Amino acid sequence: MKYQVCSRCVMDTSDSLIYFDEKGICNHCHRYDDFVIPQWQNCTKEKLDSKIQQIKEECKNKAYDVIIGLSGGVDSSYVLHYMKTNYELRILAVHIDAGWNTQIANENIKKLVNKLQIPLHTITIDWNEMRDLQVAFLKSGVANCDTPQDHAFFASLYGYAVENNIRHVLSGFNLATESIFPTSWVHSSIDSMQLKDIHKKFGEIPLKTYPIVGFLKYWFYYPFIKKFRIISPLNYINYNKKGAISILNASYNWQNYGEKHEESLWTKFFQSYYLMKFGYDVRKPYYSSMILSGGMSREEALKQLLVAPTEESLQQDLNNILDKLQLTPAQWQTIMESPKRDYTEYANNHQLYLLKQKYFDVYFPFSYFWETN
Repeated sequence: MKYQVCSRCVMDTSDSLIYFDEKGICNHCHRYDDFVIPQWQNCTKEKLDSKIQQIKEECKNKAYDVIIGLSGGVDSSYVLHYMKTNYELRILAVHIDAGWNTQIANENIKKLVNKLQIPLHTITIDWNEMRDLQVAFLKSGVANCDTPQDHAFFASLYGYAVENNIRHVLSGFNLATESIFPTSWVHSSIDSMQLKDIHKKFGEIPLKTYPIVGFLKYWFYYPFIKKFRIISPLNYINYNKKGAISILNASYNWQNYGEKHEESLWTKFFQSYYLMKFGYDVRKPYYSSMILSGGMSREEALKQLLVAPTEESLQQDLNNILDKLQLTPAQWQTIMESPKRDYTEYANNHQLYLLKQKYFDVYFPFSYFWETN
């Protein structure tokens, strides 16, 4: 495909499924206009007020109203701040420690829960199993090597919510910064079939305690049996990331850590180094989302995309990653030179997703589980 960048956002032909109209505007922008905006317009502050009132009434005899996964990043931090200060919800915060926390993220979490007097429970993933699974994904050649960390987050949080009889989950997901992401770049981190297959082929130790959530459990047991509802409050308010950072800094001395999701040492490295093997710059969809939502100008995004990490900083990050994953430079070189693999080359539950879309989603739309409107 001849290289082209969208004339409205900054998505380009690094997304193999992108296409453009006669004005050079990409399909992501059209999807935003046709699907995201109508959905987002239904998310009003009045609806959020009503939801919270219902939750408080339902949970008045329980220990907690809601649960939140707290990473120390801006989105989850601001959700915790906003929902506690505006609604006085009884919130249980859960942090999943997969071994990659930055010190900044740890300090941000501590500052928030201490000042807001929020109970915090930390779930620590067995490091030997996490390391083995992450190395297995690297050896597999697939792009989405963030799956081991992401899957552990979802499985641990929802499992702990079930244990504590909490069915309302606060999410930092927001359309202002996450309305665009190319499906050609990644495969679902909830695909337990793929996770197990890659580990079987490339792992070296059994996953005895690593938390795994399967397709049926995630899409049927949680929403229908346990009546889980995942609420994304940032979609109901005028969320601006720059403004949120300013408020968090002023209120808690919260510290910024860089680009989106870089509160994790692994995710920072994964986004700025490893994905470049595939030609994927995740800043493009993040910036494009912000351009469309008015949080960033296209000129500013293009300027920021020209800023790259120094060779020195990348090498330092690489050294830290190799040391923690117990990989030699030669082993890493083999990983980087190995062929790129598509997720379809391993066992996966794609057919189950197709069946869900064909039959299930017709009667129970996306918002049934993820309450966005």
